[in-house]
Amino acid sequence: MNQRTDSGLLAPGQGAPAATPSVLHTTGLKYPDSVAHLIARSLQRHGIEVLFGQSLPTMLHLACEELGLKQVAYRTENAGGYMADAHARLTRRPSVVTAQNGPAATLLVAPLAEALKVSIPLIALVQDVGRAETDRNAFQDFDHMALFSSCAKWVRRVTEASRVEDYIDQAFAAACSGRPGPVVLMLPADLLVEPAPPARRVSKLGHFPLDRTVAAPDAVALAAELLARARNPLVIAGGGVHISGAHDVLAALQEAAHLPVATTVMGKGSVDETHPLSLGVVGYFMGPNGATRHLRPLVEEADVVLLVGNRTNQNGTDSWKLYPRDAHYIHIDTDGLEVGRNYEALRLVGDARETLLALGAALAEVSLAAREAARPALEQRIAFGKQAHRSESEVHRTSAASPIRPERVMQELDGLLTPGSVVVSDASYSSIWTSNYLTCRQAGARFLTPRGMAGLGWGFPMALGAKVARPGAEVFCVAGDGGFGHVWSELETATRMGLKVTLILLNNGILGFQKHAENLKYGTHTSAVDFAPVDHAAIARACGCAGVRVTDPAELAPALLAARAESRTTLIEVLCDPDAYPPITFYTPA
Repeated sequence: MNQRTDSGLLAPGQGAPAATPSVLHTTGLKYPDSVAHLIARSLQRHGIEVLFGQSLPTMLHLACEELGLKQVAYRTENAGGYMADAHARLTRRPSVVTAQNGPAATLLVAPLAEALKVSIPLIALVQDVGRAETDRNAFQDFDHMALFSSCAKWVRRVTEASRVEDYIDQAFAAACSGRPGPVVLMLPADLLVEPAPPARRVSKLGHFPLDRTVAAPDAVALAAELLARARNPLVIAGGGVHISGAHDVLAALQEAAHLPVATTVMGKGSVDETHPLSLGVVGYFMGPNGATRHLRPLVEEADVVLLVGNRTNQNGTDSWKLYPRDAHYIHIDTDGLEVGRNYEALRLVGDARETLLALGAALAEVSLAAREAARPALEQRIAFGKQAHRSESEVHRTSAASPIRPERVMQELDGLLTPGSVVVSDASYSSIWTSNYLTCRQAGARFLTPRGMAGLGWGFPMALGAKVARPGAEVFCVAGDGGFGHVWSELETATRMGLKVTLILLNNGILGFQKHAENLKYGTHTSAVDFAPVDHAAIARACGCAGVRVTDPAELAPALLAARAESRTTLIEVLCDPDAYPPITFYTPA
């Protein structure tokens, strides 16, 4: 046996050298009661219990873990941001995501941009180079202030230990006040190991909306009069209802004032969709087999439209063609810039919950006799439209064909949902299938979708964040193979962090929306839209999750029940019909 010589080789018969302690072994935390500890205690003061991170800023995570804060360790920063987004939506508390400077920080742009568009408060704590190393071409130094300026409400770099508490509290206030949104605080690595100054602040700012405001009383009174006198009023609720926690107030208003309510994709869950005055989701997918296709006239004929937390964006309004141009609009939003952006409106600028409460009180002071008299016929019309959809779509919802129709998958999933279930959908076709074919049976139920930027790859990480937020809830995720390809690595995260979700992967082997839209617009498609075959179930099993492939519709229900009985994440890969497409209006404009 050869042993090392002085030249690096081992001479025959020479014994192995005695083991010596390595500087790489754990010796105990070197920096007790540091600035990082002060930040950790500040986070605790604001109610933070979980951080989504990957070790960096290292000193911060060491301090947090020492004080009992849990790190949910993602594999990629963008996925960590998506997890934090879903966590904030469900807890209605700001969520914290962390990253290193440089390339890691750049991966936070996508989740922060989504959060900015849909008003979700994320707090990104990003490690920066040491203060004396700035602008010296230090390792992974970058102009992070410029990087984040387009995708965050507020971006700062703290450089003095005496100001750390001030900046932490400013970050929470900026994220949670006014129109909520993401913020970024840069933390130089050398600052984190400095001794902590005494804590001075006691405020608890970790909830949103932080400061609830209400619209002007005269405007609220006028809105009540308009709704009471309207021939065909309609409420269209957006994601702002969930942000404000206003679903119960909206549901009460729907019943007391006899008002029909539709929602946007992000507003799904604002009201019980089985209520006789609930239309469902309206927008850009009201073509054949669409859940609200036969209710489109109720939108187009509305003479008074109450928009609640609704951005009136392109998809929600079917490219601004769906909402009636001659209607009188009333718009509730905490952001005055959104009110009247695309439809001139009576301005009710204020928190959705508080303003709906005020509107309900004002409606109680006016006669609702006309609304009450019109209710039976309206309910009948809504019921007829829903039944027409069920009849029209039955052939797809009950199809026994293989490859499998996505509508059949949704039919099976819908039968398992309870009011406490959480459904997360990726962007593109996935969120259209769930919006049309899954039913919200209780106001306040959550159907999460990344509709701010509508980027692919959000679905599965958001589902993991949802499970962290609601560990006792059954969490389902619906994603396509195109979107899921961005985040395969987070299957390992699910295993390592002990997070159980049921992932329904609709595998049609293509970028569906892209391919179908290209064929329609250009008469053909590019070479990038067709994938090589991938066994996603095998990838799941390799990462320690359960994985099953379904090729026969009869196997769907057993697979879903088996996933429910599992203690770990299950990926159900459904081989779907590549020619199946959802009821996007511009596909079939007639």
